[in-house]
Amino acid sequence: MAKPRLLTGGNPQIPKGLGDAPVRAYIDALEDWKRQACEDLDGVISRSIPGVRKAVKWNSPFYGPAGGDYVVSYHVMTRYVKVAFFAGATLDPPPPEGSKDPSTRYLHVSEKTPLDEARLADWCRQASALPGFGKVAD
Repeated sequence: MAKPRLLTGGNPQIPKGLGDAPVRAYIDALEDWKRQACEDLDGVISRSIPGVRKAVKWNSPFYGPAGGDYVVSYHVMTRYVKVAFFAGATLDPPPPEGSKDPSTRYLHVSEKTPLDEARLADWCRQASALPGFGKVAD
């Protein structure tokens, strides 16, 4: 199987799909510190959302609780991984980065900024009880 093409910022071009396999393909295609950052994100998110369901859409992994909406996603940029919480403005405390969409908040994970796994896990647990973006089953 050919290695996926890396798009702007090193984000891999992965066909959309449901389940762990497309998310794994996304992570496996990454290079450098971005691969480890996304491995860590996948692990914390997967452990923190009850009955987690996964998908890749728009070249980004999406996560949500069983039978619910997508609540968190991430996308690789040049200098950081942008973690999106679709109802992030209602999280306590909200993730630090704002969005054009007033409901969405972001966390930027970089090579030089260690991931606060406890904070991420708390946000994921909170988010899994809120409406998100599109049904996981679609």
